Amino acid sequence: MNHLYVFSPLKTGTIKPELYGHFTEHIGGVIYDGIYVGENSPVPNIRGFRKEILEKLRAIHAPVIRWPGGCYAEMYDWRDGIGPKNTRPTRISWWTKYDGKYESNEVGTHEFCDFCELAGAKAYFAANLTSVSPLHIRNWVDYATSPAGTTTLSEERRANGHPDAFDIPFWGIGNENWGGGGNMTPETYAHEWRRYATVVKNANPELKLIACGPNAEDWEWSRRFLAIAREHPELMSGYALHYYCFNREDNPVDFGEKDWYRMLWQAARMQVLIDRHWGYIRGYGLESQEKLYIDEWGAWHPDGSGPSRGANLYEQQSTLRDANMSAIYLNIFNNNCDKVDMANAAQLVNNLHALFLTAGEHCITTPTYHVFDLWKNHRNGTAVKTENDCGIIEFPGKTVPLRLRRVSSSASVKNGILTLTLQNSDYHGTISLKLVLCGIRASGKGVLRSLWSEHPTDCNTFENPDLVKPTESETDGVSLTLRPGEILSLSLPIEEDL
Repeated sequence: MNHLYVFSPLKTGTIKPELYGHFTEHIGGVIYDGIYVGENSPVPNIRGFRKEILEKLRAIHAPVIRWPGGCYAEMYDWRDGIGPKNTRPTRISWWTKYDGKYESNEVGTHEFCDFCELAGAKAYFAANLTSVSPLHIRNWVDYATSPAGTTTLSEERRANGHPDAFDIPFWGIGNENWGGGGNMTPETYAHEWRRYATVVKNANPELKLIACGPNAEDWEWSRRFLAIAREHPELMSGYALHYYCFNREDNPVDFGEKDWYRMLWQAARMQVLIDRHWGYIRGYGLESQEKLYIDEWGAWHPDGSGPSRGANLYEQQSTLRDANMSAIYLNIFNNNCDKVDMANAAQLVNNLHALFLTAGEHCITTPTYHVFDLWKNHRNGTAVKTENDCGIIEFPGKTVPLRLRRVSSSASVKNGILTLTLQNSDYHGTISLKLVLCGIRASGKGVLRSLWSEHPTDCNTFENPDLVKPTESETDGVSLTLRPGEILSLSLPIEEDL
């Protein structure tokens, strides 16, 4: 029998709720017929937003939602999305050349903040650095966050139906400026960042401003950008990292052992990215004020496996494999909560790594949604170290063998409850574990929740929406069994072992 150790005295930090954040971009079917169906729709809605999605986001305590992009943000004019809807302009968007859809601007600042409030989440705005001036973003901040009656723009907000300031604590200044956000060099973006951030920070010093960080393993971006940005550390509250597990080879809903391991190995590589980029943050002495914001992460499969069959750009199905990838990611974020302040799965609905798939009256949750549900009790807990002796899986890579830990895990303690989350990467093998608690002891029966399905390719569809869903049982918390690809969440009452 293998062992899993929980070292309660070895505390990492507090697991911030924002580690379980989300992302909605104006792309494909994410906004329209995704979260938003319109107030006159026969689909049950609250002020135009899908009632079912709002209820299910509240059920998992969704903490923060990023908007309006993504690449879309870098050509977005916030003034297009305010005022009477019948006067708002229709525009081409970043994605029009890919999917032929035009932007109606039905969902703008007021509507998205309304969506966040209805979902119980904070708003995280991505501001356009590429195609507008610093003054343009400053005016957006003024319009959205100035107290009632203090400025002309706050009065315009009142006239548009919202007297009080919106609660938008997080603002990204630029998005993927190494690519679609202007194809900038790190040095160019660093100087633009300082210019824009200085103006925006002056408008509202309370805001947390997030800088565009690297694309995955671009170590040079971190080295060169931070070398300049460190001269004004007071401007930056976070450093954004984007990382997708790219799958360009297999069918997202028809794959075998090789592709199972290949994708899970990519998810586990998030630890390497955190370690190396955090090394640059520490190397420049910025670790006390500039944490990582992994505000886009997920699996990027070939198009067309979702229910729209390609009508919604980048829409894909989410199988048990994607749930396992999510579990690996979230365990890594928990275990690095001293370095990572926020993470946002990309995206929320009808797109990459989605939690929901919708079409008209249809709305289902994916296996990925259920992982967020299993992990929610970690929120605001104190992360403690875990270790196991379940070994390593070695499998062929393109040039050298690749190695993947058989079991990923994370644990936290809060209000006399130990929350432990586990994931079995073994494609074939069942693993029996004995739980060893160090510094604490169980004081009663625990609740064990499991996410598993017989086939790794299993997914939820409109015809069978609950094929992959959690089950719940009582446990003594001493012995655990993980079937191939099984994901577990244990809640166990504890007391300090004196």
